[in-house]
Amino acid sequence: MQDARRQLREWIDADQDRIVAFLSGFLRAKSPNPPGDTREACAFVTDLLAREGLPHRIVAARDDLPNLVGTIDGGAPGRHLVLNGHMDVFPAIEDLPGDRGQWSGAVEDGRIYGRGAADMKCGTTASIFTYLYLSRLRAALRGKLTLTIVSDEETGGRWGTKYLMENCPEEVLGDCCLNGEPSGLATVRFAEKGTLRLAVTIRTPGAHGAYPHLSASAIKIAGQLMAEFEEITKLRSDLPPQVAALLASADARRAMEESLGAGAPSIVDKATVNIGTIRGGLKINILPDECVMEVEIRVPPGLDRGTVMDAFRAIIARHPEAGFSERPDHSYDSSWCDPDGEMATILRDNVEVLRGVRPPAIVSLGGSDARYWRWRGVPAYLYGPSPRTMGRRDEHVTVEEMMHVLRVHALSAFDFLTR
Repeated sequence: MQDARRQLREWIDADQDRIVAFLSGFLRAKSPNPPGDTREACAFVTDLLAREGLPHRIVAARDDLPNLVGTIDGGAPGRHLVLNGHMDVFPAIEDLPGDRGQWSGAVEDGRIYGRGAADMKCGTTASIFTYLYLSRLRAALRGKLTLTIVSDEETGGRWGTKYLMENCPEEVLGDCCLNGEPSGLATVRFAEKGTLRLAVTIRTPGAHGAYPHLSASAIKIAGQLMAEFEEITKLRSDLPPQVAALLASADARRAMEESLGAGAPSIVDKATVNIGTIRGGLKINILPDECVMEVEIRVPPGLDRGTVMDAFRAIIARHPEAGFSERPDHSYDSSWCDPDGEMATILRDNVEVLRGVRPPAIVSLGGSDARYWRWRGVPAYLYGPSPRTMGRRDEHVTVEEMMHVLRVHALSAFDFLTR
């Protein structure tokens, strides 16, 4: 087994230029979601899989949102590991004059640039090449390895992972899931917050701006609501003692600061509120008769989503001019699995060998498709590049990050399937 493991490392090291070139091309293959057409990115991936002779097929309800599924069988019976990544990325932004184009895939100064570099074409590339390399070592594997590359993670998974779970569960459920969403190299993620996404509409009679005694302002009421929604952030989760102790440890707090930014430990166990969009008003001298705002609440493990919704409803009820609707396509429960599970330990062991630092297991602030496995009782873990630039202009990963994430995924998948 050590010879095979050494061979795996040698293949990865020798192929660095090829791997970087693949990610660069993958980033040039536009796949913003919305609107959600990922056919160009899917064709780029299937071209590699076909050239390598790797099993794969398209499973899709919509032609513009294809999903890729492929499985290789090992040389002996054993467990089933599923690799999961997505090829859709955040919606496109306007390219500014003189800026690097968001679909450039540019490789400069040790960085690979492009929309979706961090979230999550780097991690998806790690899954693809892990699948490729382990196919060469299949005789040494016990069990089977499945690759799932989906198209609808950014808008909730209805046509992506959720669709696969509902239509070919025997192929994609497995015994464990490994995902390369941006976690930061200093942490392994075993849990993530859930979300509530809501649209709030405020309606008033409206009036000329010189006559504020005739009508309340829909925008001013929206402002009051925004302030009151902060009450929700005072809700705290009731985590199992094992998990609470883990997140309170000095190592976990230090790693959260490194991976997620200053202040992250203070919000990991509480709900957070973001006003994502607000629309209202017709003219500067007219009292607005309507204002619509979209609200996202992130709900930590250990805090019931129903409790959060009750608090939200109570706030809305104070303002008779306001009503709301929920976005069921992207409102979902939190999820978690054993932070000391076998794959978590394997990941941490490999990171420690490669980086000299043992990453603690933490809760993700953002969401991922890993929740679909956890909800079904299958442990699912995240290990990927830094999330710092995801969704921003000049989103990028470093070549060093890309290669490290691939090494960790490939070695960890090999370890899981050879025990």
